[in-house]
Amino acid sequence: MAVVVPAHDEQALLPGCLTSVLDALRHLPVRSEVIVVADDCRDATAAVAARAGVVVLTVRAHNVGRARAAGMAYALRDGPQGLWLATTDADSRVPRRWGGWQLRHARAGTDLLVGTVRVTDWASRATPVRDRYETRYRQGLTGTGHRHVHGANLGCAATAYERLGGFADLRHGEDHDLVERGRRQAMRVVADAGCAVWTSARHDGRAPHGFAGYLDALDDRPTAPSTVQPERTPCGGCTVA
Repeated sequence: MAVVVPAHDEQALLPGCLTSVLDALRHLPVRSEVIVVADDCRDATAAVAARAGVVVLTVRAHNVGRARAAGMAYALRDGPQGLWLATTDADSRVPRRWGGWQLRHARAGTDLLVGTVRVTDWASRATPVRDRYETRYRQGLTGTGHRHVHGANLGCAATAYERLGGFADLRHGEDHDLVERGRRQAMRVVADAGCAVWTSARHDGRAPHGFAGYLDALDDRPTAPSTVQPERTPCGGCTVA
């Protein structure tokens, strides 16, 4: 299993993310690696990742689709057979059972696994924003799954990922795009709400029209964007550290 984490100027939140991911992978009965893609960083993101002992790729894309694709390409360096690809975001933390949850879906023949998120801390947001978000989010839950897509909680069989052509070169919405292509090709796409990833409600999002932008759109402030699609957060040469 390989877990890819794109990161743009994430030195503050990346340590918590990596601690949670490494903990979730620690006792799995398969080999695993974590790949941080430090994308156009002006801070110590790459150094923070290196200190955690994970693979570090550096790119200058300033594009989350390219960054995620770069990490996946590295994970696929020995081919796709027997490999499961997962991805989360640098401002997110996965639960301890996340690795086992991903592995169970891999062994069950899932092509694309689509998970949910929960917000860790609403302190920086007005109460109406939280209420509106939670109401809309619950409306996306169904009796058999959910209708959400998050780059912070995705998994994919490597063979399916290659058939789909990988993440597109998109500054946002690369997660939705991959899942939509999988559904159009009648792949086995499983939307499982049983293992949510904790994510941030911060204002300074890294992807245009991403999760932070969606929360901004739920605010009453006149400057808030009026049309942002929910949950859309969104390889050129890279070097390995």
